[in-house]
Amino acid sequence: MMNIDEQVKIIKKGADEIINIEELKDKLIKCEKENRPLVVKLGLDPSAPDIHIGHAVVLRKIKQIQDLGHKAVIIIGDFTGMIGDPTGKSKARKQLTREQVLENAKTYETQIFKILDKSKTELRFNSEWLFKLNFKDVIELASKYTVARMLEREDFKNRFNNQMSIGIHEFFYPLMQAYDSVEVKADIELGGTDQRFNILMGRTLQKEYNQESQIAIFMPILEGLDGKEKMSKSLGNYIGIKEEAKVIYSKVMQIPDELIIKYFELATDLHPDVIDNIKEELNKEGVNPRDIKMRLAREITTLYHNELEALEAEENFKSVFQKDEVPKDIPVIEMHSGWGLIDIMVQGNLASSKNEARRLVLQGGVKINGEPVKDFKEAELNHGDIIKVGKRKFIKVL
Repeated sequence: MMNIDEQVKIIKKGADEIINIEELKDKLIKCEKENRPLVVKLGLDPSAPDIHIGHAVVLRKIKQIQDLGHKAVIIIGDFTGMIGDPTGKSKARKQLTREQVLENAKTYETQIFKILDKSKTELRFNSEWLFKLNFKDVIELASKYTVARMLEREDFKNRFNNQMSIGIHEFFYPLMQAYDSVEVKADIELGGTDQRFNILMGRTLQKEYNQESQIAIFMPILEGLDGKEKMSKSLGNYIGIKEEAKVIYSKVMQIPDELIIKYFELATDLHPDVIDNIKEELNKEGVNPRDIKMRLAREITTLYHNELEALEAEENFKSVFQKDEVPKDIPVIEMHSGWGLIDIMVQGNLASSKNEARRLVLQGGVKINGEPVKDFKEAELNHGDIIKVGKRKFIKVL
């Protein structure tokens, strides 16, 4: 294994907080003496199976720790998923059926191995142990924590203060996922900063069961393409790990310049020293951030495809978005009688509504065959015309 200080440097890269570094070093030293890997735990609640690179921040960190010689234990919360994580929720979550949970779990399983090393990963379902607990076991588990401590949790506290209902079963979610750490004897647990309460409860519960407390590593929340909101499919500001190489590349090129380094730290596996060099390069006078961002886009695209596809995606980006050429494989739409430009823009997914389509035209963001449209009422369309919206959306009229 790599020396301890170097391992700590790599583990720290991009992390928002680690509790705590000295304990981490002690665990690394102990594992080296015992010639065993650290057990790194991640719990996944299988209620939203499509993974984007915002979700992948934690998975990428686990992959980096795997590359240091350690072992990942991924716990699919098929049991806890039937309750649902109350984190950040203003009301109780709708419970999933077991069939829904298992279907989502299958989707997760296929996606996580696009990132993790399968040979260093153990996949577990927490129903393995949670289904076996009898009522006496549950009472004993519940006795390890107090209601007062539960109500310190922000979402529970807000609901309690606002006289909104809190199901007793919701208190069991953090207890059960903490019990997962006891069951697998986790050395480290990772999660986003929004999982702080859950992960720290794992540390507490391990002590109650006479185990060494796990290290808590909290990764930042990654902003989406707008640079403001958390990356989210519902907001449309996401980069999906299953998307085509050219789509991933072009989406990375949309992020604001101020997020370039954060994306290098959280969405790539580059060594911290390499990223420090990129920071210096970015701050040099005369350096165009676009060139650094193109390297970022190559790095991220390669992670989910390969180097050749990343280079092809880069060439596609240069020809389409820098030289203003029309891509070869643009989508097509059949024009129906009575349709105008606005109708085609909506039906062709160039705009989400007729109001948005009109606004885009009025702002000068729509071209037909390279010519800006000034008045959507007077715009004439013929078979074979190319409609372009903004810099990246095209459609061909048939």
